[in-house]
This record gives sequence, structure tokens and C-alpha cells, in this order.
Amino acid sequence: MEILLDDLLSAFPGETAGETAGRVIGKVEYDSRKADRETLFFCLPGARADGHDYAPSAYEAGCRAFVVERALPLPADAVQIIVPDAREALAYASARLYGDPAKELCVIGVTGTKGKTTTALYISGILSACGIPCAYIGTNGVVIGREHFETVNSTPESRELHRFFAMMRDRGYTHVAMEVSSQALDRARVKGIPFDTVIFTNLTEDHVSPTEHATFEEYRDAKRKLFRDYGAKHVIANADDPYAPYMTESVRERTVTYGIDSPADYTASGIGRFRDETCLGVEFEMTARGQKTHVRLRQPGRFSAYNGLAAIAAAACMGISPEKAAEAAAAISVRGRMEMVDAIPGITFIIDYAHNGVSLTNALTELRAYDPGRLVCVFGCIGGRTFHRRRELAEAASSLADFTVVTSDNPDFEDPEDIIEDVMQYFDPSKLAITIPDREEAVRFAVRTVKKGDIVLFAGKGHETYQIVRGEKVPFSERAVLLDEAAKELAAV
Repeated sequence: MEILLDDLLSAFPGETAGETAGRVIGKVEYDSRKADRETLFFCLPGARADGHDYAPSAYEAGCRAFVVERALPLPADAVQIIVPDAREALAYASARLYGDPAKELCVIGVTGTKGKTTTALYISGILSACGIPCAYIGTNGVVIGREHFETVNSTPESRELHRFFAMMRDRGYTHVAMEVSSQALDRARVKGIPFDTVIFTNLTEDHVSPTEHATFEEYRDAKRKLFRDYGAKHVIANADDPYAPYMTESVRERTVTYGIDSPADYTASGIGRFRDETCLGVEFEMTARGQKTHVRLRQPGRFSAYNGLAAIAAAACMGISPEKAAEAAAAISVRGRMEMVDAIPGITFIIDYAHNGVSLTNALTELRAYDPGRLVCVFGCIGGRTFHRRRELAEAASSLADFTVVTSDNPDFEDPEDIIEDVMQYFDPSKLAITIPDREEAVRFAVRTVKKGDIVLFAGKGHETYQIVRGEKVPFSERAVLLDEAAKELAAV
């Protein structure tokens, strides 16, 4: 893929120092280790490092074209394009390099503190089941049909975003549902994307730290940009969240609402639980503009009703009736988010990303309400950081589970047995528990020892397909191990 530098520079404003005529660019880059003579290198300022400091390394690798926020002492044959915001320039340049693929897609953006992953995956699943090819971008990576790509961030950097958009376009996809994080909005990763539909799920205190947002207000206002600055045709908001009016005040005339407790365009009533041979979840009556539809979702919890309402409202913007959307939603399992794994009749296996005390407490509390024979919990703690979580997780599991298997979860450079020993000092000694450092063996043990009527929660790994051991990502699929051991158990019957 090649483009003249002058054509690329026409995508964003800047002051150019140096000769640009006839220069050919084959890629845009912000990692100096990947730079070469065909690179337009973007010096991105960051929380931990400044890309301007790596411009000399990119020059040594052959790069002669640089986008900077301040002039650098580079040799005279280096072209420098000085811009007010290098990240914003990267977004526009990336779109131009890949042929503006987002303009050929219907882009649906979901933002909020909780619910982004599940809501976006519900939307993608509903649209695809109803004959609209819809991809997904978010915490669970990038999903284009049967293809899956891992990503570092929930919302990738703009260069990666437009590369994926181009792949979707080239494969015949017409829609994409994507998570839009506050940092993506704050750091211009989604700048210039023509969002068709944007969704606000909720807002709570989160992501306030030296490397994220300085204050809650900064975090809140970053989210607000999606509704204020992108001109989406359709806006969907959670009427039960107190921040919804603030988020949507500039687009209130075209906002569609959903909720449970407040008057809204899409509401849920009579929320109840169901459980069958291998699955559990919620069901409710949805009223959408006077029309009632029964909705059944393969996920537990009141929050699942919110996610389902938001997804069905988004599907309606694409011309899908509530009945068809509800029918499609009933078959969807969200990978790693209270994911039901149909493995052994009479037993419910669930894989979830719960990896701190609050999320594990919420998950186990909700599952306890389904009256299991036994509530079994398999969890571990990551190594080398967030040491406070060890107590939180131990107290949650020992107070709410009937039986616990304590194992590993990304131990990294810390000895798994040391982590487990640390966890167990906070575990209620009167409660049943076993420690198995090898996570694969822990999963197999849990599958071998469950009984009919049990609910088994595998917590912490969720959508992840690896274990981090001594700095390396070692392939590991909890779902694959679970299904393999279940198949052996069924074969032995």
C-alpha cells in the first residue's frame, strides 16, 4: 500500500519543513522499531514516554518523514510536519492511507463504564443473525466472522482501527459494533470516524489514575465527546443513569432511551430468572413504543437486561424488529462475560472475567440466587501487582461459594504457590477449598468433581486465551480445557 506524502498530508493541517514532492509513503508508524524508509513516523506524546525522543532511532532506521508537535534537531534531509496534535493527525492519516474505509461501514459505538463489551457483542450477534454482516471491536479483540484478532486496548490506536475497518470492507462487511473507551476519545483514536449510532450505558467512578484520567470530571467529559462531537444519526442512552442527560444534552431531540426504573422508549418489566440443563439467565417483558416482546438472555443479572435493551434498541435503528432482535439475542453467549458453556447436562459451567473483589462478589451473589446444588468457584490472582485483590477475592469466594479451587491467573514472575499461599491466609478456614497451582489441572479437577445441579464459575480469565508466565504469553484456553475434560467425562459414562 503506497501513497504520495503530499496526498497523505492533505488529510490533516500542519506546517511542513522540508521537501515533500514525490515522496512515497508505504505505512504510518509510531513505534521507531518498525520504521523504515517508506514510513511516515508520528511522534506521539504519552503518559510514560514521548515519541519525539525516538525520532532519531526512526531516522537511523531509514525514515525521513516525521509528524511532530515541536521541531526536532534532525538532519536536513528529514521532512518535519509540525501539527498541534500528533494523535489527531495520526487518525486522519490512517484513514486516508487505508482509503477511508469507515465511510463505507455503518459504525456503532458503545461507551460507558460497564456493559460496553456485552452490549457491543449483542449488537454484532443480533445484526449478523438477522442477515446484516456485522463485525466487532473491543475488549474481546476484533471479530470479523470466523476470524479473531487480539488487541492491546479495548479501542485500538487509530492506525490499527482503520486497518481493521479496511479488512471488514474488503470482506464484504457493512456494519461494525465497537467499544469506545474514554481514553480513545481523549487521545483522538476515533477522531474522524463517521459514527452512525452511539450508545451510553452508564457512568461510575473508574479509570482515575496517573496514567488514565486525572479526575472523575475529566473521565466523564471524555465520554461525553462521543455524543457531542461526532454527529451520529442515532443516539441511545440509559434513562436510569443520572449522567444520561449530561451526556446527551446536545442531541436530546434525537436520543432514544432505554431503562427499567424510568420512563423510556425501551423498558423491561417482570425481570425473572430461568435455568435449564446447562444454562441460566434472565427473561423479561420488553415494551418498545407500546409493543410488548418477551426477551430471554443467556446471562444472569439485572445488568444483562440493560445490555439487552440497548442492543435491541440499536438493532431497531438498523431496521430490525424487536421480535427478530429478541429471537437472535436468546442464542448469544458473550465470550468471557458470564459465558455459558454447554458441556455436561445438568451442570452449569460459566466463564467470567471477574478478577477483583467487587466483580467476584457480584457474580457469586447473582449465581447463588439460582439455587445451585453447590456453587463452585475456580479463581486465581495475578502476580507482581494489585496485591490488595488477593484478600478481596479470598473473602468473596470463601463467603459465597460452597467449594473453591484456588489456582493461578497470570502469575508472571511470581511463584504461583507463593501467590496461592498469600491468598489462603485470607480464606475462611471453615470453608471447603483446595489449591491446585496448575490452572489447566484446576479446571479439569473442577469438571471431574462436579455433581448434577452444581453451578461452576471459572473466574478471572474470561476472554483471555493465554497465561502470562515469566513475561511470556503462554497459550491457554479455559473453554477448550473445560470442553475437553467434559467430553472425557461423558465418554466414560
